[in-house]
This record gives sequence, structure tokens and C-alpha cells, in this order.
Amino acid sequence: MLELTSEGQRAVAELAQRHGVSGEAVRVLLEALAAGGGTQAQFNHPELGGLGQWSQGGMLMVGNMFDHGLKARVDALCVELARRMRVGPLFTPATPGASWPAEFGAPSSSGSQGDVRYAYFPDRRRLVIQRGGQVTIHDTGEHRISGVSQQQGAGQSLTFTSQFGPIRLSELPVMGPAPVAPTSPSATPAAAPSAATDPLSLIERLAELRDKGVLTEEEFAAKKAELLSRL
Repeated sequence: MLELTSEGQRAVAELAQRHGVSGEAVRVLLEALAAGGGTQAQFNHPELGGLGQWSQGGMLMVGNMFDHGLKARVDALCVELARRMRVGPLFTPATPGASWPAEFGAPSSSGSQGDVRYAYFPDRRRLVIQRGGQVTIHDTGEHRISGVSQQQGAGQSLTFTSQFGPIRLSELPVMGPAPVAPTSPSATPAAAPSAATDPLSLIERLAELRDKGVLTEEEFAAKKAELLSRL
């Protein structure tokens, strides 16, 4: 879940009290707005009429289109949250050190839950998960991720919020691990010696030359001793 700044916490508490909704409902809208760049939001929360969508300029859809009071409340919340996002940051900056694939650019939203960090790239339809030192990439398909809703048990299976409702991380196809940096030279295994430089292979060749009479026994013994000293 994205971390709120102190100003973000005040904004959520104030708007929740003023509009008669829970802080969780306000947070869902705020995270959806963050994923939509502050100009649109796709959300799903029972207090907000279930699945819904808001866009700057007047477009609003909620589960019950005939509940005009609910529509007015959601619109007022979105307008106020979008305005406050322009005034100052409501979420803390992402913790440095995350290894997101450079080719994906900047994520529209990112956060952490326990020891797991995530970043969402809507243009690529990719969700990147960092757990420990491993980074995996998931295909989000038609889902537009707006935040983490909860964490499931010891297995650390995250559940995300999309315009279709909660979706578990285990339901998103894994595209594979992210590219890893090249191994440092110190960690690269030494190449096996070739037959042209292996002392034992050279001794065998010298023995063949001795047997053919090319080398004397003394010459062979002297060269053999020299090669064995390299081992």
C-alpha cells in the first residue's frame, strides 16, 4: 500500500468525516487517482457504489446510476482529492533501491507490503514485484491496478485493487523474472584450461613425440618436470 504523507493523512481523515465515508473509501479513491495521473480514477469499493470510474471534466459512473446523492459525493471527493494532489504530495516517495526494468520507464504507482515491493506500469500492462532479491513481472491484462488491498497469510500472496474488483497476485500470469545485472568478474567461474595449455595434455603429446623418436628420454623427462611444476 502507498504510504501517505502527514498531509495525505490529514486530507483522508478530513474528507472522510466531511462526506460521511470511511477513511478506507477515501484512500481507494486517492490511490486510484494516483494511478490515473490525478485526472481519472477507476475504483471499486462498496461505500462508493462498487465498481466506478471518474474522469476530470464531468464523466462519472457508479454502480447505481440513479443514486444521485452517491454520485455527488463521489464526484466531490474526486475533485477535492485531485486538487490537493496538485498542491502537494500526498504519498511519500518510493523507497530507493527497487530494481524496476529500465525499459518500462516510470511506474504510475508503487508501494510496499511487508517485505514485498510492487510497481505498476499501465502502458505496458505489467506489474513488477520485488521480494527479497528477486524481481518478477506479471501481465495485468485488462486490469488497471490502483493499489494493494490486503496481504494474504504466510504465503505473502498480495491482493490488488482493479476496476474489476480485488485480484490476487497469483491470478496474474507470470511473464518471467526481470533481467538481472551481469555477474561480476570475481563471481564468474574460471574457464577450464584448453587442451593447448593443459599441462597434462601437453605431457601426453610429448610422450607421443618421445615414442616416435622425436624427443630423447632426457628431453622428455626435463619438459615433463617443467610442466608438472605448473600444477
